[in-house]
Amino acid sequence: MLESLLFIIMSLITIACAIGVVFQKNPIYSAVFLIQTMVSLAVLYVLLHAQFVAAVQVMVYAGAIMVIFVFVIMLLNLNKNDMEDGKTKMPMQKPAAIILGLVLVVMIGVVMTRTIYQGAQGEYTPEVMDQIGNTQLVGKMLFTKYVLPFEIASILLFAAIVGAIILAKKQIIKEEK
Repeated sequence: MLESLLFIIMSLITIACAIGVVFQKNPIYSAVFLIQTMVSLAVLYVLLHAQFVAAVQVMVYAGAIMVIFVFVIMLLNLNKNDMEDGKTKMPMQKPAAIILGLVLVVMIGVVMTRTIYQGAQGEYTPEVMDQIGNTQLVGKMLFTKYVLPFEIASILLFAAIVGAIILAKKQIIKEEK
């Protein structure tokens, strides 16, 4: 009973912080909300008995990745008047974001109805996980079945950081002229 209540409370905190990430105008505040979202997810992982994943979530995402995000935000050197400018440079941005958001919600709904609500039990039951261990199972899955998505995610993060640095350098060169 207490575990279910804690799960509901942490889920609501996670959702509230994720909404704060999206709707916050200041990028630093948005990054702080993202850190809180990552920490709340780590608590949810602990409640699901995945302590290793929770520790990695805090160390890697809430720690290292968020430090990189904050440095990238500082490198971009966003001025307050740049962020609050009345003119939008991309007028179709809001309608496209709304349409893509609705498509995402529909896709999540379809996936949930096909997988979660069907009640199919996976290959790794709690008994099998207790025998193997969480850490060994995560390592085995990362280096066998999910090696390609893992590498693609790392390349995308690297490309995003390089792109942010290039954008920041262009802004510095433009200001020097």
